[in-house]
Amino acid sequence: MPGFRPRRQTPSDPPAAGRYALRRPAVFGAWPTGERLARIRRSPQFVDGQFRNPVPTRQLLPGSALPMARTQFAREGRLRRMPVGRIPVHRPTAADWGEPPASGLRLTWMGHSSVLAEIDGHRVLFDPVWGERCSPFTWAGPRRLHPVPVPLGELDPVDAVVISHDHYDHLDMPTVKALIRTGTRFVVPLGIGADLELWGVPEERITELDWHESAEVGGLTLTATPAQHFCGRGLRGPQHTLWASWVVAGPANRIFHSGDTGYFPGFAEIGAAHGPFDATMIQIGAYSEFWPDVHMTPEEGARAHLDLQGGRPTGLMLPIHWGTFNLAPHPWAEPAERTMYAARTAGFPCAVPHPGRPFEPADEPVVEPWWRTVALPPVHGWPSWPARTPATEAFEVAG
Repeated sequence: MPGFRPRRQTPSDPPAAGRYALRRPAVFGAWPTGERLARIRRSPQFVDGQFRNPVPTRQLLPGSALPMARTQFAREGRLRRMPVGRIPVHRPTAADWGEPPASGLRLTWMGHSSVLAEIDGHRVLFDPVWGERCSPFTWAGPRRLHPVPVPLGELDPVDAVVISHDHYDHLDMPTVKALIRTGTRFVVPLGIGADLELWGVPEERITELDWHESAEVGGLTLTATPAQHFCGRGLRGPQHTLWASWVVAGPANRIFHSGDTGYFPGFAEIGAAHGPFDATMIQIGAYSEFWPDVHMTPEEGARAHLDLQGGRPTGLMLPIHWGTFNLAPHPWAEPAERTMYAARTAGFPCAVPHPGRPFEPADEPVVEPWWRTVALPPVHGWPSWPARTPATEAFEVAG
């Protein structure tokens, strides 16, 4: 999520000594040192003392502070940024998870960017955030809008936890600590291993990858792929940990998780190298005209899905990064509405399940606009979605 612009400081001289080190809360994470820092310096993505995006990126548009504040505090906008009823959550049962998926692939969206993927006999948990707030503080910061579908203690062990980047809505210290006792392996971008070790994850259970590097977990291949975003857990500091999207490929199925990212040409390159995918999990929420480079709009998310599929309307898209936390000025239900409209226009299947409801991407998705029951409708009412039609080259990204 958008944050503070980093000052000119490099991880080669982290503030790991003196009073700052004594006062730095553990939730802020640790600075990479030793061989971890040396590996960061060798990364092609690490330039002039910090990680860089594939294309020049602005975290926040110049001159946007005042208009952003006006938008943030406008009364009408504030009302629509929150649900007006209780968000329906499905609590998974043995009937949901008791049998392996018939197709070999089953996804369960837990809210925001947290997804449990059951793929070819293995279980991968992406960006698990079970905390009440995505914040370094227990008393301030964006608060969860719906309960977690299942307590972590009731979740069967997973083979790997995959993290996209270190922002608080994707890397949650209490959740990580709770997962340590399960013995799972953590697969993360460069630098994030320092945070995990500080929080108690054994070094031998951490795998850190640069873009285009892969790791084997059982019969799965996990590959870190580019994304257009940034990092940061403290108030000040350099871009000292990498961000990534992820490809998980098994013998029969393959999936993609976008993490947080702006739209960029890399999606087509990832698709050419690793696709097509049986399912993509694409960030479509927390967008704004004030930070267009680092978060996609729903239409850009749909375009990214097509790019990942080589321009063909194949595979299913699961929208993520919406509905759970209020992180941007757009209406709460708008990401789901715009994503469904874009997917129908483009001609590919899109599933927007209740948080916690498992489904198999191989099945025809049943789309029930449940979010409309708990959101204020647009001024002109809820729109009608077009019938799903084949994608054409004329499909354009809007917004």
